[in-house]
Amino acid sequence: MRAVVVINAYTSLQNELHQPYAVAEALRVRGVETDVLRNGLFPARLERESVASEWAEMYDFCVYLDKDKYLSKLLEKKGMRLFNSSDAVEVCDDKLLTSIALTGIVPMPKTLPAPLCYTPSAPVNGEMLDRVETLLNYPVVVKECFGSLGKGVHLARGRGELEALAERLKGMPHLFQEFISESAGRDLRVICIGGKAVCAMERRSETDFRSNAELGGKGTAVAISDEARKLSERAARALGLDYCGVDLLFGREGLLLSEVNSNAFFGTIERVTGVDVASHYADYLVETVSKRA
Repeated sequence: MRAVVVINAYTSLQNELHQPYAVAEALRVRGVETDVLRNGLFPARLERESVASEWAEMYDFCVYLDKDKYLSKLLEKKGMRLFNSSDAVEVCDDKLLTSIALTGIVPMPKTLPAPLCYTPSAPVNGEMLDRVETLLNYPVVVKECFGSLGKGVHLARGRGELEALAERLKGMPHLFQEFISESAGRDLRVICIGGKAVCAMERRSETDFRSNAELGGKGTAVAISDEARKLSERAARALGLDYCGVDLLFGREGLLLSEVNSNAFFGTIERVTGVDVASHYADYLVETVSKRA
């Protein structure tokens, strides 16, 4: 059995590189010959009448740790089995699409989609911001639809900040969201593999409303409560994810889903929980591909 782990063409951060090589090593231990390769080598391309791909002939499956939906769709069109699938990664990569997909499945903060502006000189619609204030109150979370590691998540504490953010982001997909004050600087990250929760940590920040480890948040191992397990597994299965990190907020009346990350880094959660996430994922990959064969 042969596998390829695909990473972004430009990634260079150590915390981003830990994950692919840990997964690759865990697969090799299980007898799977595994390569870690970057996107950008044109492993799949459009010919005049078909998709050509050397990788489809070389590898039995692909662990896709990029968010480039075009390469993933080409590889799938050629018949490769991707973990995660192109559709699942695409929905998770867009925070608004994630919320839409999970509406009625798990509880989430109240969310308003921001209209896109295609005319850079057009002013921000004041009536829209009036409506944001009425429906959400302050502070208001303003999220860019694309982004990770807490980047692109902002907090507007009043009209001036809201207007400034709306003006800056009006040409980009973004959303307005209810601020869950009980969860300020604090959330719960749950890793799910094959639709099942395997470990969790609480993340806290003393200096930021965002709890991401990359922004200074600290992780602490916690037992997975029945509520956290149910919400995380329901979200992972609804989105068709083989692997993901589910981020939950501590609401006044219970947990609320914040985001789902299809390529969630697991270095910190492995360190604080002692759970070998890479090995769990490799076991799932080998078992799934073997059944398919």
